[in-house]
Amino acid sequence: MIWEGERRFGVAVRLDERDRRDIGGIKNILVDTPAGPRVPLAEVANLAVRGGSMNISRESGTRLAAIAVFIRGRDMGGIVQEAREKVAKNVVFPPGYYATFGGEFENQERAMKRLELIVPISVFLIFILLFNAFGSIRTAAVVLVNIPLAAIGGIVALYVTGIHLSVSAAVGFIALFGQAVLNGVVMVSYFADLRAEGHSPRDAVMTGAIVRLRTVLMTALLAMLGLLPMAMSHSIGSEVQKPLAVVVIGGLVSATLLTLLVLPALYYWVEQRALSPSER
Repeated sequence: MIWEGERRFGVAVRLDERDRRDIGGIKNILVDTPAGPRVPLAEVANLAVRGGSMNISRESGTRLAAIAVFIRGRDMGGIVQEAREKVAKNVVFPPGYYATFGGEFENQERAMKRLELIVPISVFLIFILLFNAFGSIRTAAVVLVNIPLAAIGGIVALYVTGIHLSVSAAVGFIALFGQAVLNGVVMVSYFADLRAEGHSPRDAVMTGAIVRLRTVLMTALLAMLGLLPMAMSHSIGSEVQKPLAVVVIGGLVSATLLTLLVLPALYYWVEQRALSPSER
């Protein structure tokens, strides 16, 4: 250790490779003493060959020993949950020792907590925009039904492809909800225009579904075909892109089919119930 006023510098001295091989030679290295004479190192130190760590890691001022795990064929959350249960059941730590799970899992856990807040806010904002566009809570709620219809396809797509839920897949669900609502707006807005022109709910639904069929299909196919290369990718980085693309494509398949079949029927049912008995 070398001191320069208040500054301290750590100094490490290392012998050549050929000199380090002979512990006897190391013991005979002469060391200066305060009195002047030089004495062998063995007289002032105990020398022995021992095994030890190549480096000592610290985090927040605490010694750290890290174990890296590479996961294949399992979801990260399930692996960590199983590891936690087994560690709690089979491992007894000495006083002052504890185990934590970090790295990519820690980042995923943090992102998922943020998404738990972001997703409800996103759905609420979509509802506000729909209400502002249609001026009717009833009509806005009908369009919002497209969200669970789309989620069905996204979940099934993840299950069929064997992809586990991740941050990328969760972001894909948010993008899917927006696209599904767009298809619903395209369909229901035309229904509302026909109703404003005096058409009955049945005529508005029948005419509007036929007219908007091509528009809805083109909108959905454009998004699905654009994401198809990402969904089929196996190159570096595909573990981030693929879940998002699979969720959007699978969700749009179900959302498009159900938008063309369920949404018109639901709109007709809601509008028919809103009519007075004389208007029916």
